[in-house]
This record gives sequence, C-alpha cells and structure tokens, in this order.
Amino acid sequence: MGAEPDRRRYDSLRRTAQAKETRLDIARAARRLFVERGWAATTVRDVAREAGVSVPTVYATYGNKTELTRALADAADLSADLSRLLADLESPAAGPADQLAALAAYDRRLYERAGDVITLIREAARAEPELAELYRAGREGGDATRTQVFSSWPAGTLRADTDVRTATDVYAALCNIDVYTVLTGERGWSADRVEEWWARTLAAELLVQASP
Repeated sequence: MGAEPDRRRYDSLRRTAQAKETRLDIARAARRLFVERGWAATTVRDVAREAGVSVPTVYATYGNKTELTRALADAADLSADLSRLLADLESPAAGPADQLAALAAYDRRLYERAGDVITLIREAARAEPELAELYRAGREGGDATRTQVFSSWPAGTLRADTDVRTATDVYAALCNIDVYTVLTGERGWSADRVEEWWARTLAAELLVQASP
C-alpha cells in the first residue's frame, strides 16, 4: 500500500517516456519505409502500421508526412555532431588544413549516419515544395558554413586562382552525398578512406601551402 503513491508520483515521467518512445518508433518506421518504398509511395497509414500505432497517433505526434520528414532531417543534422565540428574549427591549434579536415569529417559522419535521409529528402523535394525548400536550405546552410570558415583565413591562404566562392564550389563538388555513395557503395572504399581523401584533396586543391 505504501508503494502505490510512489508509482503515481512517476506517472508523469512514465507518460513522457512512452511518448518519446512512440515518437522514436514512428520516426524509425518512416525512415525504413521512405528508404525502401520511396517518399511518394509511402502513406501515413503505412507508417502507422509499421510503427504499430494508429493513424491519428502519427498525425498527433508529427502533424503530417512533410513534418515527419522535416523531423528526420533535424535528427540527421544532430547525428553528425555539430558541436564536435565547432570544437574542431575553434581549436587554437587548427590551421586551414585542419579546418578543412574537420569539415570533411563532419560530412563523412552526416553521410555515414544519415545519407539515406538526405537522399529521400532530395527525392521527396521533387513532389513537395516545402521539402524542396528544406533541401535547398540544407545545401545553402552548408555553403554558408564553409564560406564563413574560408572567409576567416588570412589573405594568401587560398591559392591565387581561388576565391572564397570558388573554394566553396570546389568543396561542394568533392564532398557530397553522391561522391560518398559511389565510393563507399560501388567502389568499396571505407568511410575512413573517403574522409582522408577528402581532407588531402581539399587541402591540395584550395591551399597555397597544404599541411602534409
């Protein structure tokens, strides 16, 4: 009898934990189905069935399929560990070559852990204007980060034939989901090898004096 009040005391915490677990179950189910079937071919009812919840629960949790996809995109960004990138970029010992390596490492983590989400958002963007904007914003956000880093370097750091805009373009041409997928999926490269190649190639292509 004395234990009953303690159980009730944690009811709120229990409900919160159950809600978070349901949210996670729905997100995992959506990710599986979006990747396997494609975004357009997957319905909210499909997601609910896969997650073992009702259709109203999916809508109550995420609103609609577009907002669910947006949540997957947010989770993808978190999975790449932005705080680690910031720490690497702001390290007093980090020169331009080190910062290029940190950017490449972040993109490696992003593509390794959430490349399927990026690909499905790009697919969904063809049919859904809101997701097209989300995809475009993601690309522009990446460019903005690189532009900020490259612009912080002293004059003479970039090669004479390379301005900040060109450096950002070169980075985007090398370190993207398609290159990562071809190298790891078709060519048998490990993620470590891709990251190391990106770091070396970026330094050689962009910097006047690349670190060994």
